[in-house]
Amino acid sequence: MAMTGLKKKRRIQIVALATVALALSTALIGYAMRDGINLFRAPSQIIAEPPQPNEVFRIGGLVEEGSIQRGVGEVIRFSVTDGGASIPVTYTGVLPDLFEENQGMVGQGKFINGVFEASEILAKHDETYMPKEVVDALKAQGVYQEPDA
Repeated sequence: MAMTGLKKKRRIQIVALATVALALSTALIGYAMRDGINLFRAPSQIIAEPPQPNEVFRIGGLVEEGSIQRGVGEVIRFSVTDGGASIPVTYTGVLPDLFEENQGMVGQGKFINGVFEASEILAKHDETYMPKEVVDALKAQGVYQEPDA
């Protein structure tokens, strides 16, 4: 009789320990990923909830038609849209070869005084590449067309 009680107590201890270990590892993973969880934002999300000026994140959408302005030096201005909202972007540097109006792009940087100041721009010509988050954001606004297969 005493033996079965001991086994049951031991089993409860193991289950309790496993639960604590699982909760701890989940908390650690969440803590490690906290910077990456809200890394991607669509223009409509930025308008709805403007990020802090010191927060680095990614914006994605389509380069708005007629919005590219090549200014003095290497500063380029353009707008990114998801069909619901449009965000002005500034970028200093050389744009990817495939960067064009009405094409998908992802930029990394900060949103300061209503302008997304990009530190990096990624562009792809092929819609099949377009990051899932960009496609989802465009679909949410009813703008995305499936590529012709």
